[in-house]
Amino acid sequence: MSGGAIELVDLVARWIHVIAAIMWAGNSMLFNWLDRNLRPASPETSGSPAPKGTLGNIWLLHSGAFYFVEKTLLGGQPLPRPLHWFKWQAYTTWWSGVALLIVVYYFGGRAALADATVAPISHRMAVLVALGAIVGGWALYESMQRLVAPHAPQVALTIWMVGLTAIAIALTQLLNGRAAFLHVGAMLGTIMAGNVVFTIVPSQRELVASVKDGRGADAAVSARAKRVSIHNNYFTFPVIVLMLISHFPAVYGSRLNWLLLLVLIAAGAAVRHVLNIRFTFPAWRPVLAGTITASVLALMAILRFGSTAKAVVASEASGPVTFAEARHVIDRRCAACHSAAPSDLSFGVAPGGVMFDTPEQILAHVARIRERAVLTRTMPPGNKTNITEAERTMLARWIAQGAATR
Repeated sequence: MSGGAIELVDLVARWIHVIAAIMWAGNSMLFNWLDRNLRPASPETSGSPAPKGTLGNIWLLHSGAFYFVEKTLLGGQPLPRPLHWFKWQAYTTWWSGVALLIVVYYFGGRAALADATVAPISHRMAVLVALGAIVGGWALYESMQRLVAPHAPQVALTIWMVGLTAIAIALTQLLNGRAAFLHVGAMLGTIMAGNVVFTIVPSQRELVASVKDGRGADAAVSARAKRVSIHNNYFTFPVIVLMLISHFPAVYGSRLNWLLLLVLIAAGAAVRHVLNIRFTFPAWRPVLAGTITASVLALMAILRFGSTAKAVVASEASGPVTFAEARHVIDRRCAACHSAAPSDLSFGVAPGGVMFDTPEQILAHVARIRERAVLTRTMPPGNKTNITEAERTMLARWIAQGAATR
């Protein structure tokens, strides 16, 4: 498949993925909000005595009209028609995400998976590591939820958190930083989709069958589905930030990227928790502000401590570097992709619109060269063109000396 065709598949799959994910996350947030704001059913709220099985209701105002929503287990009532299920958003998000992993990392080669500067493993081994992390993380979660949590929920939570931490750290030590972050997000997203496929939807089928039989919905079955739905709610914020991480090389390229990854996951879950309890926790606003502030300060401190900038500054005191010397490095190590006529089409033509064909184009992206090739060292991706430390140092010296074209 040509570079242009792969890029088109990438675009379409990404478009579908984002739209489906917005719909899935939006549904999760809405129903979680509803559950935490329902009022006990009464003639004052519904206008008539509440039917048996009613768990609460609420009035909403949106888009120029009033809406009345009631939560019920249909105690002895017939099954309403039509009955709207919320499942296809989850399925579409997961399948489009799988397509993206295949196109971008596994077969398309549009992003580095293996990285010789991180671990000396082949692309095939990197694929096995990535897939093993996704499947292994899901299997650990499922086993904890089905075998351990019913008897010892705290033990299940502890084992799962330790497992998540181990998988996250292992991926950052074996894969390219960007790929490691994204695959932790893919693992969490797979767990979320698995909750829908293997717990929520089967539970809802049981509810429908019991109502059809005139028995009413089983509260235990309802609670089982709701429990993993809440888990999905807590996973949502971490997954979102990990899906966005490709835009932030200073984070995934840090030598402490494993710690940044864990802080991002913890921060996302903590913020989601405060937002979940805000309806019964009067001090939620200062606590939310404190949680966000503490998370940002922690991320800033780790970024500063994990930066390679000090080593670069120490090298800038050496002798002068000419533009010809700097351009020789850029032509050999960067222009294979960043050109109007690239020799490597894995990432399409001129990724990010960045080209180094002329002196003017090189000077226009000096700050980007310093950030990606010198400080974060995330370019070339996976060191695909084998840039050396001496060449990175040469670029650093050239930029520090004013990036002259003489």
